[in-house]
Amino acid sequence: MIGNVILVDIALFAILLAAALGIAHTRSLYSAAMLAGLFSLTCASLFVVQDAVDVAFTEAAVGAGMSTVLFLGTLALTHSRERVTPPTRRVPALLVAVGTGVLLIYASLDLPPYADPANPVQQHPLTERYLQTSQQEIGVPNVVTAVLASYRGFDTLGEVAVIFTAGVAVLMLLGRLRGNAAGSPGTAPAGGLQGEHRVLRVVAKLLMPFILLFALYVQFHGDFGPGGGFQAGVIFAAGIVLYTLVFGLGHARAVVTPGILRMLLPLGLLLYAGVGVATLLLGGAFLDYNALSPQDPVQGQHLGILLVEAGVGITVAAAMILLFYAFAGRGARS
Repeated sequence: MIGNVILVDIALFAILLAAALGIAHTRSLYSAAMLAGLFSLTCASLFVVQDAVDVAFTEAAVGAGMSTVLFLGTLALTHSRERVTPPTRRVPALLVAVGTGVLLIYASLDLPPYADPANPVQQHPLTERYLQTSQQEIGVPNVVTAVLASYRGFDTLGEVAVIFTAGVAVLMLLGRLRGNAAGSPGTAPAGGLQGEHRVLRVVAKLLMPFILLFALYVQFHGDFGPGGGFQAGVIFAAGIVLYTLVFGLGHARAVVTPGILRMLLPLGLLLYAGVGVATLLLGGAFLDYNALSPQDPVQGQHLGILLVEAGVGITVAAAMILLFYAFAGRGARS
């Protein structure tokens, strides 16, 4: 069994190496974007092998999914091929890359042996607390959700604030979304594919309800299995992106308007922070969900996690969809 796992690891690392070399070698930006998506998907497979399913879920949704779509949207604003790099700039870049790789390999020598039961992470008192005590204190089977949304809920609030700030900053750089439903000339998603590929239109209509339903499942099932607000928000945004690519930017903006999204973007962050303010007013600490139900602290934990995860999902989905609208609504450079 262990030998089979090692063989799978070697195969996945070989794919990662091939994808990285392909990205470095190709001058086609479209091919580089596709290889980057393959790289992220392979990383997600590695995380699954390492039993880090929540991390794999996020990597697949964000890295292989939305990031690849945004890369493709960016190609509409620039050229499809990379410019030739002068030889005088290749050597310093190569030296920096090789030097960084040597330093990383040297630093990895201090890491504890892989899968050794005597590793510090296996013997640290926090390990027992998170894996065992959290079941009595929080009552959430998924320890990852318990840690992210409860024990370090303040840190996760900061991550949501970063997503909100990044979304606002990118929108400011790209300019205000145009109200023209038809989009800009030369933008592929603006016209959609409904007139050219009827099969895609029919298949997209069949898939959309399942994609959105799956997003809701991931949102509300994060307490019991892999998932949560981050993953659900990206999956919901991916459904809207699929609708935009097939039916056009104008139709997508009519279904999910930019005005609504601009209201939802801060609403999720305010909902998350509002839960913390509510716990303060109820006599507890900031984001201490026990204050929401003093008679049954576990019930308070479940309610608090449900609310903050909903805030995460709302902000993530709104930010991703707005960013795609902003990219898709700009014309291609000549």
